[in-house]
Amino acid sequence: MEKILIQNKIKTRRKTIKINRLVVEKIVKNIFLIAAITSVACMILIAGFTLAKGLPAIKEIGLLKFVFGMKWKPGAKIFGIFPMIVASLYATIGAIVVGVPIGLLTAIFISEVAPKWIASILTPMVDLLAAIPSVVYGFFGLIVILPIIDHQFRNGGNSLLAVILILGVMILPTIINISAYAVKSVPKEFKEGSLALGATKMQTIFKVTLPAAKSGILAGVILGIGRAVGETMAVLLVAGNAAIMPTSLISRVRTLTANIAVEMSYATGLHQEALFATGVVLFVFIIILNIALRAVTSKEVHL
Repeated sequence: MEKILIQNKIKTRRKTIKINRLVVEKIVKNIFLIAAITSVACMILIAGFTLAKGLPAIKEIGLLKFVFGMKWKPGAKIFGIFPMIVASLYATIGAIVVGVPIGLLTAIFISEVAPKWIASILTPMVDLLAAIPSVVYGFFGLIVILPIIDHQFRNGGNSLLAVILILGVMILPTIINISAYAVKSVPKEFKEGSLALGATKMQTIFKVTLPAAKSGILAGVILGIGRAVGETMAVLLVAGNAAIMPTSLISRVRTLTANIAVEMSYATGLHQEALFATGVVLFVFIIILNIALRAVTSKEVHL
C-alpha cells in the first residue's frame, strides 16, 4: 500500500512538473510574440508616419520634379533633390571603394593569417572602432582630414572626398566582423582538401575560402552600404552642405540625410513635408538594400 502511495506521489509530481514546464514555455512564447509584434509595429508606425508626411509633398511638387529637380530653394518653393541623391550615391560608392578592400583584407588577416595573440588584440580593437559615436568620426574628419585636403587642394577641406574617407572608415567594423565570421565558418575540410592537393595557403584563401564565404562577405558589404547611406552627423561636419551637383571629389556636397538634419529644425509647411519626402526616398533605398541582402544571404554557395 505504501509503495502504491509513493508511486502515485511520484506520478503526481512528474505531472505537476510537466504542467509547470508547459506553462513556462507558453509564457516565454507569448513574450517572444509580443516582442516580435512590437518590433513590427514600430517599423510600421515609423514608415507610415514618414509616408503620411512625405507623400503630400511629392504629390504637390510632382514625383519627377522632386526626384530629378536640380535646385533646392525652399524660400522660392523649389524642391529638387537630385544633386543630393547623386552626392549620396557618390559618397556610398566611394566608401565601398575605400572600405571594402581594407575591410576584407583585414578580415582575412584576422581569421586566417594572424597568430592567435595578434588576432586577440585586433578583434577588440575592431569592436572598439564600431563603438565610436559617429559625431567623434566627424570631429576627427574636421580636425585631421579637412586640413590635409585643404593643404593639397586649397578648397577649405569640406568636400565629397572628405565624406568618402570618413564613411570608408566607418563601415570597416561592419565589413570586418561579418566577413571574418563568414571566413571562419568555412568547413576545415575545404581548406585541408585544397592544401592536400598542393595549393599554397594564399591560393587556398583566395580560391577556396573566399568563394565559400561569398554569401556572408556580400552580406557584410551590403550592411556596410546601409551604414554609409544612413550616416548623418559625421557627414554633416565634413561635407560642406552645399545643395549643388558634385562635379569632382573636392566639390562641396549635401547628402540626403544631411539635408534633413540641417533644415528640419526650422522647416514648416511644404518645406517640412518636402524633408519628410526626402526621408521617403531614403526609406526606398533602405528597402532596396534589405531586399538585396535577403537575396544574397538566401543563396547557398556550392563549390
